[in-house]
Amino acid sequence: MSFKENYSVAEFTNYQNSLTQCLDGISVGKVLKSRKLIIIKPNLVNTSLFPITTSTEMIRALVGYLQNHTKARLIIAEGCGDAHLDTGEVYQKLGYGKLAAEFGLELVDLNNEPLSRLRNPDCRVLPDIYLPKIALKGFLISVPVLKKHSLAGVTLSMKNMLGLAPPKHYQQGGCWKKSFFHSRMHRSIFELNLYRKPDLSILDATVGMADYHLGGSTCAPPVNKIVAGYDPVAVDSYGAGLLGLSWKEIPHIRMAHGVLGRAEG
Repeated sequence: MSFKENYSVAEFTNYQNSLTQCLDGISVGKVLKSRKLIIIKPNLVNTSLFPITTSTEMIRALVGYLQNHTKARLIIAEGCGDAHLDTGEVYQKLGYGKLAAEFGLELVDLNNEPLSRLRNPDCRVLPDIYLPKIALKGFLISVPVLKKHSLAGVTLSMKNMLGLAPPKHYQQGGCWKKSFFHSRMHRSIFELNLYRKPDLSILDATVGMADYHLGGSTCAPPVNKIVAGYDPVAVDSYGAGLLGLSWKEIPHIRMAHGVLGRAEG
């Protein structure tokens, strides 16, 4: 598969049509046909509404697409970063409880799942890591929104994987549930993705946060795109460009280029 075939871009008209166009562009239906378990990982850092968090409308369209192409078990899995709320509360406040009931889906709190301990001596920040066992199984879909980030430069598909990290081990030196990573953010993103990168990334770039991941101005005009790909590095490189940044300005994308995927052909 060539670099350009690793991702697909659709102009946004509505979630169902644009997402279908985007996923059909990389033959997702064929890839998922025989899967047994599919894990949908949105970005639900707190209870802020879209475009700070992943919209239930995006997930509704995605679940509909998946159910049309596979009989796999579908779960929605997240581990929120909010210091004062648990993931279950975030799910309910953002409408994910109603969505799960509508489609008969299971909502999983990754912050409280059974863990596996993995080791990689080549990692400097995370020579060993604890990750939820469920996240190591099945086909993992990262569904972030397009945002700049105060520490990571951008928060896209690879940054979204920090939600897998359990607070029991990574809420250190700060109030956020994943605060361990804040002092060495870029290297942490890269190394965590060495252990578990998404199998498919779907970036909701219909609006875009232009300044900051938790507030500030939105992109003007709205970006009006959906991006999907099997290569998270390619998707994140393209997403950085949508925010007016070169992927070479983002250290974790630079680290990942040529290792976890390709930021350019």
